[in-house]
Amino acid sequence: MQIHYDDLPGPETRWFGLSNLLAMSRDYLGLLERHQREHGDLVRLQIVNERTLDLFHPELVRRLLIDHADDLIRWERGTEVFAESVGQSVLVTEGPTWQRQRRMLMQAFTPKKVAGYAAQMAEAGEAGLAQVQAGVTAMDALFSQLTMDVISRTLFSRPIGANTNEAAAAVQKLSEIGLREMFWPMTLPDWLPLPGKAAKRRALRLLNGLLNERIDERRRSGEVRTDLLGMLLALRDDEAGGGALTEREVFDQCMLSFQAGHETSATALLWWSWLMARHPAAQQRAAEEIGSRLQGRAPGTDDLAHLPWLGATLKEAMRLYPPAAALLTRRLKREIELQLTDGRTLRLQARTMVRVTPWLLQRDPRWWPRGPDEFRPERFLPGAPDEIARGAYIPFGLGPRVCLGQHFALMEMNILAAQLLQRFSLQPLDGEAEPVPRLAVTLRPAGGLRLRLEAR
Repeated sequence: MQIHYDDLPGPETRWFGLSNLLAMSRDYLGLLERHQREHGDLVRLQIVNERTLDLFHPELVRRLLIDHADDLIRWERGTEVFAESVGQSVLVTEGPTWQRQRRMLMQAFTPKKVAGYAAQMAEAGEAGLAQVQAGVTAMDALFSQLTMDVISRTLFSRPIGANTNEAAAAVQKLSEIGLREMFWPMTLPDWLPLPGKAAKRRALRLLNGLLNERIDERRRSGEVRTDLLGMLLALRDDEAGGGALTEREVFDQCMLSFQAGHETSATALLWWSWLMARHPAAQQRAAEEIGSRLQGRAPGTDDLAHLPWLGATLKEAMRLYPPAAALLTRRLKREIELQLTDGRTLRLQARTMVRVTPWLLQRDPRWWPRGPDEFRPERFLPGAPDEIARGAYIPFGLGPRVCLGQHFALMEMNILAAQLLQRFSLQPLDGEAEPVPRLAVTLRPAGGLRLRLEAR
């Protein structure tokens, strides 16, 4: 049996659906959660002439993002907004350009290549944590500084230096403004005296200046290094005559690595630290595992496989609080037939927009029957009895567009988390309210997060 878009359930569309758009801009995750609860796994939502479909079933998500990958492009409005800060990088390009960039960049992000960055990651952690005193600590600032230094050392072979706080604030500002702009049909010129425009100009000017200085310095010196910038400069496309990335492509990929490589890891570590503070037994088990393996030394690549509990706590934190909690949105290039789980076929027209929301997939009690909202790292231990449903855990995305930097991010988070627990125990502040998730491009605690650090 075949059904069509108009046969699907969905919310009432008052004012041509603009009321839903307004509600989405105020509480995106809350609105989609309500739509799933009221209408099921396939929810139709039309806003003016935009036909959108939300998928809330992991098997349908897999069929769309993997089986129909060639029928999809990224949501154009999202790529327009991202392109303002990361240029024509692999995050936003499409077609042959994306295929060429992805093919070349995969060479720089293989597990073996990423393992070569472990020493720089550990150096950044040692240097940053040496400055931290026991007591009440702003964890968002701490993790932003640590991950910003990691990406600077791995990208340019040098610490971020005095620009750490300003650069981290600039990335946050672009994230906040970017999400806001996505709910408008077009981006007005940045020179207009509108709210947020001046802050956006300052943030872009700071980041552009910082990266241009480092890249120009490397080109002038002619020095050959094995850091990420060195790899980007050396990449060749063997399938297309050995061509290199253009100067602009090198800059744009550096900007993407600098922003995404810092922001997503810092966000994941932020929620992880809160969960560990709230679950002292899990934290103590991780600290003992780290102490037994490392004996006080810095962690390296070979250590991570021997820290399974620590890795499980990080994966569970990303399940409960995925850094990219939403905005996994695609546009159909052509008409498709999507095979549904009940045997029916759904015919979708070209240009239909389809949304996938990891936040809801990863908390759905059907796929996480043992306390979907509870912190249970044992789900991710080797040999765990409950098999995780395919497509129900996608913190790095799914399909050909899966995050290139996932191995980098996992190594970075494990190393920094191990170094933090070597030095401190994490405790919540008395009377401090539970942090409220706030969606920008990444999912962060509204108002930041403070914990008490006690020296071990």
